[in-house]
Amino acid sequence: MNMALVGDIGGTNARFALWNNDRIESVQTLAAADFPTPEQAVIHYLSTLGLAPDSLSDVCLACAGPVSGEDFRFTNNHWHLNRTTFRQALQLDNMLLINDFTAMALGMTRLREDERIQICPGEPESDSPSLVIGPGTGLGVSTLLPQGNEQWKVLPGEGGHVDLPIGSLREAALWQQLFGELGHVRAEDILSGSGLMRLYRSICALDNHAPNLTTPAEVSTAALAGDPIAEEVLQLFCVWLGRVAGNNVLTLGARGGVYIVGGVIPRFAAFFQTSGFASSLSSKGCMSGYLKGVPVWLVTASYPGLEGAGVALQQMLEPA
Repeated sequence: MNMALVGDIGGTNARFALWNNDRIESVQTLAAADFPTPEQAVIHYLSTLGLAPDSLSDVCLACAGPVSGEDFRFTNNHWHLNRTTFRQALQLDNMLLINDFTAMALGMTRLREDERIQICPGEPESDSPSLVIGPGTGLGVSTLLPQGNEQWKVLPGEGGHVDLPIGSLREAALWQQLFGELGHVRAEDILSGSGLMRLYRSICALDNHAPNLTTPAEVSTAALAGDPIAEEVLQLFCVWLGRVAGNNVLTLGARGGVYIVGGVIPRFAAFFQTSGFASSLSSKGCMSGYLKGVPVWLVTASYPGLEGAGVALQQMLEPA
């Protein structure tokens, strides 16, 4: 496969790289707000490398949101992408548009040992699915399926929108508080950056504390400094993530392992390692034994979405 372009586009930033000789290079992050269209962002990126808009024939873009049809409208920025218009603007032979968590899942096939921290020990079953789950702007969930011959298939879904599971009386009281605010309470309503703040405010309201923290970073910093309210917030966040991840392992038979991704958990990785995540993951009553031995890793790689976009493009153009 010739040199290609890969992109990982979220609500705020667009990351671009060249896919060359089975690896990414020349990574740049651009603010979506600085460009009226994704085509112009790509043309700007190429120009910084001294490349003309028509210098590449193949592109894969990983985009946040459901991907189907001719048109794609980005959920959290002003960009709109029409496949035909985009291909014509860059004179492309091949354009692949995939969900951002599909790319994230494929990126797990490229991890080095120093790009992940083991949270739960175990041996992955090589022919079983793996779960990829990560709190960020929302809660992303995907399933990675081995196909043999170093080929992979991803089952995208909307697992972040499942109902928030309750496992204790304290959680039930908090759920009632959240239900009064939201009505339907989804996992993503807690397991995301904004969800961390919602959980903090709910605990303060339930226990009659005045909330004095205003950002997720402030909550995590206060928790690590020993603030008891913030510490409970972070602990419950980890416990709920474990419970949701464990439910997914049971549903999918994901004995290939669990990958924790996204930008939230790495900010408090040491806390996460000793939190209630592992126990809540495996506390499934009569099925608790099924979760024993399923390995869990916290992913610390810098650009797994870009890596995954490259893998997706390569699998399309060079099938086994």
